[in-house]
Amino acid sequence: MDERPSFCIHTYGCQMNVYDSDLIAGILSDRGYPRAGTLEEADLILVNTCAVREHAERRAIGRLNELTGMKRVRPDLVVGICGCVAQRLGRGAREVVPSIDLVVGPSCYRMLPGLIEDVLRDRMPRYALDLGEGESYDGILTAAGRGVTAFLAIMRGCDNRCSYCIVPYVRGPERSRSRDDILAELRTLAEGGVREITLLGQNVVAYRDGEHRFADLLQAIDDSRLIQRIRFTTSHPRDLDETVIRAVAELESVCEHIHLPMQSGSTSVLERMNRQYTAEHYRALIEELREQVPGIAITTDIIVGFPGETDDDFRKTLEMVNETRFDYAYMFRYSPRPGTPAASFESEVPERVRGERLKQLIELQNGIIRQRNAELVGEEVEVLVEGASHQSDEELIGRTRTNKVVVFGGSRDLIGNFVDVRVAELRGWTPWGYRAQRSDAEESVRTVVTGAGVT
Repeated sequence: MDERPSFCIHTYGCQMNVYDSDLIAGILSDRGYPRAGTLEEADLILVNTCAVREHAERRAIGRLNELTGMKRVRPDLVVGICGCVAQRLGRGAREVVPSIDLVVGPSCYRMLPGLIEDVLRDRMPRYALDLGEGESYDGILTAAGRGVTAFLAIMRGCDNRCSYCIVPYVRGPERSRSRDDILAELRTLAEGGVREITLLGQNVVAYRDGEHRFADLLQAIDDSRLIQRIRFTTSHPRDLDETVIRAVAELESVCEHIHLPMQSGSTSVLERMNRQYTAEHYRALIEELREQVPGIAITTDIIVGFPGETDDDFRKTLEMVNETRFDYAYMFRYSPRPGTPAASFESEVPERVRGERLKQLIELQNGIIRQRNAELVGEEVEVLVEGASHQSDEELIGRTRTNKVVVFGGSRDLIGNFVDVRVAELRGWTPWGYRAQRSDAEESVRTVVTGAGVT
């Protein structure tokens, strides 16, 4: 091909999908495909999809149906579906959206340039759906926009078989990237101005590269002094152990924040979910984390209305939330996923009850979030300035080590810097404040220390 089509990627779903879209962009850019400025300008549109919940899948299918209209006007436009929905639907994707040209699963992105060339040559649809067991995309650099924060996938797939979850079926078994390849990508990101990295995986605490475990990887990144802040997500409570907790407590660059999905406060529900831990085990982990890492922020995921969940089960979830006082929670009503064991479970909770329980849970947790954030009022916190506020050009958004977003007044030249902010009030539940004053000598010392990666 003499001239490559310009491409645009539309992303739905979690942080891993955001990372995968950057990975796809890196693969295409490396082969000479230019990135289009807008969707309307693109010759190739890829929709990267999420199948974890029905709502996300419906939104992605809706977008693909909208693109069908664009193809009627521009018959040469190439449209592809990527990601988890592509893997779940397989060749049936064209039965749902007949205008699709490409159906590519999460383990087949290296094949995209060749598949695109094939479609452009004969206008016949192409499929790449082999899950495989070895693809971890070592050696490929993402085309992530060089902001001050970035995602970095350290492993792919999942070996857990939670009864409600489709991930193992659409992303395949667990496989970890080599530590050297992770450090190489980290070095590239740091050279591009990234100050904070979030390590990604369906279960990062199961990371394994030969004899190296996840705590060893955290130690290696901390020792490298390439990055000032390290976060990671997600951690399965069954696999979170003392080595990881100690790394969070002791390593300078590892932030005092952990995302630890609870899913339910009822052991009987957790058993039906096949989560492989009890409510008591989860409670003990929380106690250990707070004892070893004072001030740690803990966030979580919770599902309500799982098949067989009784009023008493739900009460236990509310009690656990009230007791644990999460800094934030992602809360969902149960959404059955075709092909998972839970989709065939009896004792389905009525949709009305699921909705009522979710509303009650959200009301409880939102009150806790406000109370937790109110504890920052009057405190001085270090934030990494991520960008300008959406509400005002004269305000900036910064993030604390405990993952709290703080809005404060300041100029855009502070973006990418670490700044001390005194929190003055809450607006809604968002902490708002002003930049703490420092003498020139103090600021000079602070700049040297921050530059050394010891913030």
